[in-house]
Amino acid sequence: MNTIMVPTDFSEHSENALKAAALIAKHQNAKLLVLHFAGIKDSSLIKNNDDSFTETMFCIRLAEKNYVQFLDKAYLEGLSVSQIIKKNTNFSEINEVLTENNVSLIVMSSHGTSGLHEIVIGSNTEKVIRYSNVPVLVIKEVASQYKMGIGVYTSDFSEDSIDAYITAKEFFKEWQTTMKMVYINPNGRKFKNTRELDLILTNFFTKAGEKDSSEFKNNVTIYSEHSIEKGIFNFSEDINADFIVIPTHARQGIASILKGSLSEDVANHSMIPVLTIRI
Repeated sequence: MNTIMVPTDFSEHSENALKAAALIAKHQNAKLLVLHFAGIKDSSLIKNNDDSFTETMFCIRLAEKNYVQFLDKAYLEGLSVSQIIKKNTNFSEINEVLTENNVSLIVMSSHGTSGLHEIVIGSNTEKVIRYSNVPVLVIKEVASQYKMGIGVYTSDFSEDSIDAYITAKEFFKEWQTTMKMVYINPNGRKFKNTRELDLILTNFFTKAGEKDSSEFKNNVTIYSEHSIEKGIFNFSEDINADFIVIPTHARQGIASILKGSLSEDVANHSMIPVLTIRI
C-alpha cells in the first residue's frame, strides 16, 4: 500500500478517520495524505472582486490554520503526512488527486449511532464513494487498535463484479488478512437452488481467471437468511469478522451490485467497517 487519503472538514468525525488511517498506515508502512475541500467558487478567485477575493484568501488561511491543529497529534508521530487544499468542492476531480499522489485507499468516518446515518445520501462520503477509483473504507467506531484480521467479501458473483473481486483479493493479500467469501441466499424470488448456485460460482471463478474454479467455489459459504442484509450481518457475527467488503456501481453512488439499496443499508447499519470497491 502506498498512500492513504483522509478527506477532512476538521470535525471530530474526520479525526476518527484520521486515527484509523494512522493505524493502517503504520501497519502497512504507508504515507498519509489529508485532503480538504475549501468550497471556494471560481468566481471568488478573480481579483477584480475585492470582497470575494478577500473572503477566498481568508478561507485558505483558515484551512491552513486548521491543518496545523488537526495534524498536531501524537498518534501521527513517525508517519509521513502531507496535506492538500482543493479550492473547489468538485468531487469529480478527486481521481486526479488520487493518481497524482499514488493513493490506494481512502478512509472516511461515519456519523451517529447507525453507521453512515444521515450523511450517506447527498453527502461528501457518498460523493467520494461515487467518484473514487480506489476503495473507500468507511469506519464507525473510534479506532483504538489495528484490527483487520478477518474480512467478509459479499457479492452476487455476477460477471460485472469480477474486477471488484480481483481488487478485493489484492487488498486482502496486501493487508495480510483472511478473506471469507459469502453468497447470501435469501427467501423469495432471489433464492437460488444448488444447481443454479453451482453454475453461477463456476462461471464466475472461471472468468475471473482462477485455475481451479472448484477450489474457489468451495471456499464460498452459502448462507441462507430471510434477507440479504441480515444474512451479511449474521454471517459476519458468526465468524467474528473485522470488516465487510462490498462492490459498488459508481453510477448508483453507494448502491452495490447486490441491487437496490443493499450496500447503503449495510453501511448504515453495520457495526464494523465497510470497504466499498467501485466496479
